[in-house]
Amino acid sequence: MTDPKQALRDALSAIGQQFAAEVTSQPLEPGRDYLPPSGKVVGVEEFTALLQASADMWLTAGHYADTFEKEFPKFWGLKRSLLVNSGSSANLVALSALTSPKLGSRALKPGDEFITPACGFPTTVAPAIQFGLKPIFIDVDAETHNPSAEAIEAAITPRTRLVMAAHALGNPFRADEVARICAERDIWLIEDCCDALGATINGTHVGNFGSFATCSFYPAHHMTMGEGGAVLTNTDQLHRAALSIRDWGRDCWCAPGVSNSCNKRFCWKLGELPEGYDHKYIYSHLGYNLKATDFQAALGLEQLKKLPSFIEKRRANHRNLAAKLTERNLDAEFILPKETPQTEASWFGFFLLYRDGSNQRRHRTIEFLESRKVGTRLLFGGNLTKQPAFKGREFSVSGSLTHTDTIMNNGFWVGIWPGLEDRHLTYIADTLLEASRL
Repeated sequence: MTDPKQALRDALSAIGQQFAAEVTSQPLEPGRDYLPPSGKVVGVEEFTALLQASADMWLTAGHYADTFEKEFPKFWGLKRSLLVNSGSSANLVALSALTSPKLGSRALKPGDEFITPACGFPTTVAPAIQFGLKPIFIDVDAETHNPSAEAIEAAITPRTRLVMAAHALGNPFRADEVARICAERDIWLIEDCCDALGATINGTHVGNFGSFATCSFYPAHHMTMGEGGAVLTNTDQLHRAALSIRDWGRDCWCAPGVSNSCNKRFCWKLGELPEGYDHKYIYSHLGYNLKATDFQAALGLEQLKKLPSFIEKRRANHRNLAAKLTERNLDAEFILPKETPQTEASWFGFFLLYRDGSNQRRHRTIEFLESRKVGTRLLFGGNLTKQPAFKGREFSVSGSLTHTDTIMNNGFWVGIWPGLEDRHLTYIADTLLEASRL
């Protein structure tokens, strides 16, 4: 007798093969189609995985999510990962875990200071501010777009308890040096790796140097689940705190649909609750529900298989575009991105910074590029201290923000994601050359 569920899976696989071409990545024609600065590359495998996941009708995190959480940290050389619903949520979970009362005197407290680059994405910074920490903003380098270890060290005060920084556009900051500085002073380090999956420092993957690493699976990033993110750590205590924060703040660590993993579900005495109160409903943190679904995890597992090729294509495209711009003498017009010494970047985009320019010139250039169907982006929030959200917020600046302001006014980036081929990069380079003659 035919297994009905297997018959359904076989039928879904056939449907996936038949219709995947209609819904997966399509070739882009330069000059006719818009060349986005970032994008996803998906195929029949991802489409079929989504259909297969639907056969289970498990509508939250299940066995696909469990498998992803086991497989994903292997790529990094890390022990543990938690799947969440976005990279921003990953930053929220990581920061919140460091406020856990279970960390004792090391727990972050309102009023503590944290050091972070002023040039970056706001949700690297927002969770700490929302908790009541005070940001100390520092400048970045004009070529690598990252803060130096020296700038971080110079910003440390007796109240500094955290460094939280992103590896800019896939180019690592020297997290190894920063980790040494932090360890000497009992300061936490969180590496925001949302744009840098696969980047290395002296052969070691980024994310291995801080107490936490965070990652994003938004369609723009190195691999995608649509929405999604991950929190990674090598420390069991931090993993347990992050798990609680992600899962409503509960003290229980049972997976959904599972009970009594601790074998004493009705034997706990915590807080002022009566003895024997059901452990599944004891809360040790002020938490959230930030889980992803099995549908997302099923897609992510297929993307994870392709991740090494995606990373290599990004690196090759970055080298290719740099060569084309140099051939056109555009390196005289722009400061081209430079890999941080002793690192190998996993590039998210190709940043172009006018050597001598203005906001008006940058504005004219990106308008021209967009009119020719070349997508552009700025380096996220530019100088975060000038964003409306920071008006009235308490913060300090260590040193000057000269390069941050230059990047805010004179820079932009274009795409080198894996869906772009040599002909696309040639078109981008030619269009930039044409823009330079305006």
